[in-house]
Amino acid sequence: MSETETTGASYAAAGVDIEAGDRAVELMKEWVKKTQRPEVLGGLGGFAGLFDASALKRYERPLLASATDGVGTKVDIARQMGVYDTIGHDLVAMVMDDIVVCGAEPLFMTDYICVGKVHPERVAAIVKGIAEGCVLAGCALVGGETAEHPGLLGPDDFDVAGAGTGVVEADRLLGADRIRAGDVVIAMASSGLHSNGYSLVRHVLFDRAGMRLEQRVEEFGRTLGEELLEPTRIYSLDCLALTRTTEVHAFSHITGGGLAANLARVIPDGLHAAVDRSTWTPGAVFDLVGTAGRVERLELEKTLNMGVGMMAVVPAESVDVALTTLADRGVDAWVAGEITERGEHPTGATLTGDYAA
Repeated sequence: MSETETTGASYAAAGVDIEAGDRAVELMKEWVKKTQRPEVLGGLGGFAGLFDASALKRYERPLLASATDGVGTKVDIARQMGVYDTIGHDLVAMVMDDIVVCGAEPLFMTDYICVGKVHPERVAAIVKGIAEGCVLAGCALVGGETAEHPGLLGPDDFDVAGAGTGVVEADRLLGADRIRAGDVVIAMASSGLHSNGYSLVRHVLFDRAGMRLEQRVEEFGRTLGEELLEPTRIYSLDCLALTRTTEVHAFSHITGGGLAANLARVIPDGLHAAVDRSTWTPGAVFDLVGTAGRVERLELEKTLNMGVGMMAVVPAESVDVALTTLADRGVDAWVAGEITERGEHPTGATLTGDYAA
């Protein structure tokens, strides 16, 4: 019998390194601390994150909003690139930009990081990105879990997920019931692909076109890998700024399913959102995916954001203030469409015309 067979089994022998996990926690503490809000009690390391709910007493009727998400197969790009401190921005955006859609202020978030083997510096880098994203969203990172799954994941494989909570005053809840015919649809530019559709993107660019992550693409002015890892824009504080400066009826976070399908989720029965493609030009990465994979436009549009990461539906008289507010915050935004009576339109939102050259 081998020496391994004659000695007692252990967690370490099974592939789980508790000491490495403890080291990862120590490395991430400084980043988590940067996200703290005054309502957060205690520090990292407890069994549960604590948030002082007495802060909600200032609300007449507080509604809690909750969301959970991951970042999909974009994590494989991060793994191949060996860049771990940006994927957390994507995670926060996917969670908190869903929460702000109803007008809720992000309060706190927890994360879950699953790895094949704990590399403390890598885990800390992932948490660093999550913490930076939380700062951009205005929420606290109150806790999380790092799980080591040897035998199920390879030593360098990982995945991330998160859950978040926000709050909104009941009479300020945004959504379909506020939208009226004559409202205007404002588009906010995305930072790129964001964190959706990467299964299609990877298939097209790597399997079909044979491109490499280190390959420089002139249209991007950087490598393919750098473009694909561009963090998802976090709109939470921008959207909240809009609600404070002017009247907003609804937001729509453009994620999986594309622009029309996500916008339709906030359009009430009897009304229709017509979005004009000619009001913007999608970034070069969308053209590359479409051309390299000979992907039809409708297929691209139901998979990718096509250059729009968030949309706001506002009354016509709010448009100027909304655009000025967003411009002052560095958000590229424009009038992209309008709300009309549904008529014979079979769906709540459609794209019309052709993209600007």
